[in-house]
Amino acid sequence: MVSDDQQKQDAQSPGDGPAQPDLEHLNAAFTHVDEGVKSGKIAAGAAKGLVYSLVETLGALVGDPDLPEHARSGYVGLLEAARELRARLDR
Repeated sequence: MVSDDQQKQDAQSPGDGPAQPDLEHLNAAFTHVDEGVKSGKIAAGAAKGLVYSLVETLGALVGDPDLPEHARSGYVGLLEAARELRARLDR
């Protein structure tokens, strides 16, 4: 079993600040929810909750002053796509 301290160390690169969630993983989560909504395989209420979580997470990342600008643009694009999906679900 791995201790919490070890997990925190593994999540950080040596000498770097806290590790940021991988954009590819967040994009995969968004794509999964989007495809589930389009195919009708996920309930709208569940999709709303998942999209809410994605929007909140991405919003926090975009607001991080330590986030490099080149990384910020990817998170901003995904945040806009998540907001559009949220608007579609609200209709």
